[in-house]
Amino acid sequence: MRLHRGGRFRTWLGRRFGGDLELGDRVWRRILHLLGALVLVYYLLPPDPLPGLPRWSLLLAALAGVLSVELLRHAASLELPTIRGFEGPRMASYSYFAVALVLAVLLFPEAIAVAVVLTTAFVDPLIGELRRRAAPRAVTVLGPLLVALGLAALALRFVGGWSPPAAVLGAALLAAIAVFVERWRIPYLDDDLTMTVLPGAALALLLLAAPGLPGR
Repeated sequence: MRLHRGGRFRTWLGRRFGGDLELGDRVWRRILHLLGALVLVYYLLPPDPLPGLPRWSLLLAALAGVLSVELLRHAASLELPTIRGFEGPRMASYSYFAVALVLAVLLFPEAIAVAVVLTTAFVDPLIGELRRRAAPRAVTVLGPLLVALGLAALALRFVGGWSPPAAVLGAALLAAIAVFVERWRIPYLDDDLTMTVLPGAALALLLLAAPGLPGR
């Protein structure tokens, strides 16, 4: 069984960018990664979007669907597009990302969740592209750091109402951890999980230790 058309769409996509199936596959992975930010629509839903079903139950149902597909990939040799060779015998990155998104939204304060989701959704693909293009090390580190800092600071300031100095301080901590753990290879884990959950946990713990930090 397979959930793709043999690469025809990805080949077409790659040609639009001047390449082939390999490029189209990479572009499609980047697009899917960016779409992870759509989990933030959760905050726009009413507390009970369906009678008797709180919104968190819909989020868990979506996660169960993703993990069911991953289970079928292993148990029934289900073929999925964009799966890379090293993901074959292990849990695929999209599953780690789905778990990370749900944990962020359900466990962290809204502003922190928005900050880490946007950071992972946008900065991880950016790091991957810079690395593939053999950009200077300063660019592959400083560029993602600045993008993560900007996204997180905007989230903390305008979603959480943090004061500008506090938003920049919190964003700097989040960005530094996110970019560091993206480069830190941990066996049996994926950077889509670690660069979402670890920075969020660090910032949440900082809030517990210094509840007056946001300032407002």
